[in-house]
Amino acid sequence: LRSCSPGRARLTNASRHAYLVARFGDIYAQERLDAETLLRTYVSDMEMVQRIIYIAAVESFHTAKMAYRHFKMRVRKTLSLGHSGPESLEDTVLDYIVRHEDLYDVQASVNEVIRSMNTNPKISFPPETDFIVISSLIRELCRVAFSMQSLIPPLDIAFGIDGELFNETKYRRSFDSDFTAPLVAYHVWPALLENDIVIVKGEAVTKR
Repeated sequence: LRSCSPGRARLTNASRHAYLVARFGDIYAQERLDAETLLRTYVSDMEMVQRIIYIAAVESFHTAKMAYRHFKMRVRKTLSLGHSGPESLEDTVLDYIVRHEDLYDVQASVNEVIRSMNTNPKISFPPETDFIVISSLIRELCRVAFSMQSLIPPLDIAFGIDGELFNETKYRRSFDSDFTAPLVAYHVWPALLENDIVIVKGEAVTKR
């Protein structure tokens, strides 16, 4: 194993937090719209396009969090064999992960996300093509989600369900929403949470 400097994860936590929150916003503003444009060439229904992208985001976070858990377990098992301090084993593990995030097999996560999307009953795709067309969006989401797990505390996305009561603190309404409707018809983008508190609003469509 390559050596790691003690306390690196904690020392860089604030700067990594700021970068990852900004990157999440950039993905929403750029990669999401690129994926939307690409999907519109295959799917005419805008609601289905937005549902596909939202589910891609949710599945990317879920898959990356699982990958992080397994990665951390492997690192802890290896480092515990020769660990002697002065920092705690947990800090040593975190420092190693932060230094070597390039060892994360992001392509395996992308493949897993696409597999999950293929069996999701809420979304469909023309049979002649595949969700792989938005793999670049999925890859960036997986990378960001994986890195967010190494923050103290880690960041996560809000769980949203169709038909839930619209929450002003969690979401902003899409421009084509019925602004008097109290319920979420479907979600466009997830909200970002820190300790279950919204730090970046998501986007939802409200309709009667």
